[in-house]
Amino acid sequence: MTISGMAKLAGVMGWPVGHSRSPRLHGYWLAHYGIDGAYVPLAVKPENLAQALRALPVLGFAGCNITLPHKVPALAALDEVTDQARRIGAVNTVVVQAGRLVGSNTDAPGFLESLQADAPGWRAEVGPAVMLGAGGAARAVAIALLDAGVPRLTVCNRSFARAEGLAHDLGDRAQAAPWSAAEAALADAALLVNATSLGMQGQPSLPLDLARLPAEAVVNDLVYSPLQTGLLAAARARGNPAVDGLGMLLHQAVPGFAAWFGRRPAVTAELRAAVLRTLQD
Repeated sequence: MTISGMAKLAGVMGWPVGHSRSPRLHGYWLAHYGIDGAYVPLAVKPENLAQALRALPVLGFAGCNITLPHKVPALAALDEVTDQARRIGAVNTVVVQAGRLVGSNTDAPGFLESLQADAPGWRAEVGPAVMLGAGGAARAVAIALLDAGVPRLTVCNRSFARAEGLAHDLGDRAQAAPWSAAEAALADAALLVNATSLGMQGQPSLPLDLARLPAEAVVNDLVYSPLQTGLLAAARARGNPAVDGLGMLLHQAVPGFAAWFGRRPAVTAELRAAVLRTLQD
């Protein structure tokens, strides 16, 4: 499609930014809906982050996504940040509103929407959740689950101190467990989430025996490269509902696109296939 001088503009800001799948993802939607717009990579060094963000309204950008290493530092450079983004401690979406920069974190709702779409039988109140990891993605997942009504969340991390710190921040319904106790924690879980990099292409595998996990429990791995991780293969082999990490990537992009380009896009099988092809490039 042709981009005119009136095109709506957005992008993804990071350093480096060439690895991001977001331009292909948003580009698919722009072409699919015939929108006069562009979504571009914005390679911004950390020391230039605040200046680059303040330039968005001047350059006519409707906003941008924020990726590593800018998700946390961006909080201090914005005019307004949603309560949930403050609690998560990171921003991944910026919208220009009347010249002001408004930041949010769409990872939490994107995670829930992916989980509910790919495991429609899961309900937060059904039972406890176990989460592996205590980093930025884990924090977004934890807040999403607790806000949705999970009765108890057990955080397991290779650094127990980090797990304890996150559980303390999350409140009474969260508890920390040492990495060595992860398998025991599965015994009454209704949901298991891997929010670590273990199992990702080029990373060590995730050494976890699912024998104690109830057969009806949902297993969600945030890793999407490879799409079929060892954890998901083990879950499917024993009959557990399994959710891959690609859905979260797709669903978290929806609110930003809607705000920037004026149309709420759909997450479809065709979109998944298009983004999957980028993972194989």
